[in-house]
Amino acid sequence: MGWLDGQVALVTGAGSGLGRALVVRFLDEGAKGIGVLEYDATKAQQLKDDFGDKVAVTQGDVGSAADNQKAVDATLAAFGQLDTFIGNAGVFDYFQSIKDLSAETISAAFDELFAVNVKGYLLGAKAALAALTESRGSIIFTLSNAAFYPSGGGPIYTASKHAVVGLVKQLANELAPEIRVNGVAPGGMKSELGGLKATGTKEQKLNQLPDFEGMMKNLTPLKIATTPEDFCGPYVLLACRENAAPMTGVIINSDGGLGIIGFNAGE
Repeated sequence: MGWLDGQVALVTGAGSGLGRALVVRFLDEGAKGIGVLEYDATKAQQLKDDFGDKVAVTQGDVGSAADNQKAVDATLAAFGQLDTFIGNAGVFDYFQSIKDLSAETISAAFDELFAVNVKGYLLGAKAALAALTESRGSIIFTLSNAAFYPSGGGPIYTASKHAVVGLVKQLANELAPEIRVNGVAPGGMKSELGGLKATGTKEQKLNQLPDFEGMMKNLTPLKIATTPEDFCGPYVLLACRENAAPMTGVIINSDGGLGIIGFNAGE
């Protein structure tokens, strides 16, 4: 028996990293199927190859209302229900400060990053709304330590994650009592989180940074270099109706203890 027996989730950005780890963990916890919205066509095909009819994969852009609706429709067509929507797709600004960016670059980078990190979550929630109302399901958004502390990214990324804190609170209030809305704020992890076309960092990946794991060990009180798999537990808890029934508007910090030391990666 798993915590999510018979449930169905839809995860955005599930082609690699935390999103893919969530697909694996939810299936291990008894989910009968997982819908996916993934931008990268190669990763989308790999999911189909690896999980077969346990996943319903839509290749598309989270910044598109139409693509979000296609993903919801494909999930319902494959599995007949939707219990949890997980807004997880994201892009990163690679710590570029306001001093390093021209006004024109800031404008373009803001539009590019917020289209994924904020608008993508809102559009996904909207597309899933009817199905989640019917199932009395839940929404879970992926945040970051940058939603609470400085230096987890540059000003554009940090602003986007603070914005999602507002989304969690507002939607939790709007959608109660039918739908619970919560978030998980992981710390840094070795993943393929990419950058922005506007800043020339689109092909950059977190797992390419030198000694990223060593940096995370040195920063966190727990002295651990976390993997995507390490962060899946809070999502399982929040998706579980039995164990999270009274939880809405909640954000679980899962960052190795960064908050207790006044985290500042620049120091």
